[in-house]
Amino acid sequence: MPRRFDRDQPETGAAPDSGFSHHEIAALLPHRYPFQLVDRVIEFVDGSRIVAVKNVSLGDPFLRGHFPDNPLMPGVLICEALAQAAALLACRSTNGVPADRAVVLTGLDGVRFRRPVVPGDQLRLDVTLTRSHRPLWRFQGTAWVAGQLVAEAQILATEVPRSAKA
Repeated sequence: MPRRFDRDQPETGAAPDSGFSHHEIAALLPHRYPFQLVDRVIEFVDGSRIVAVKNVSLGDPFLRGHFPDNPLMPGVLICEALAQAAALLACRSTNGVPADRAVVLTGLDGVRFRRPVVPGDQLRLDVTLTRSHRPLWRFQGTAWVAGQLVAEAQILATEVPRSAKA
């Protein structure tokens, strides 16, 4: 059963559960601003699937030079956002990556970009685990904006020792 994280859940006295908190995402991923490309998680199915969100803003540093008169989110960063969502799935799953290890991107297959992602878009990152044979992981990722497919890729990753600074 999917665990959904919606902002409009009834108030229970505690702060509404918005999925993985910023602190939890930061604890699971070694990336930091401006390269942490997952803003929140809205759905998590243990060992199977994750849905995360990246809000694309004109304030994002990569848009200043890509392209100043017609800003677009670089395709490679859409792929990186999908890979970060995949890493969250692998690290947060019950039989996933141990806390002393991190997940790194090792390859992308079948990458296709369908339409530009521009400031004001909310990028929905939908990633499904297709195979794991530790330390190797394979995922299928799709990126959506307003119900339209904008990118897709098979994501290959491997576990590595987490550095003391990560």
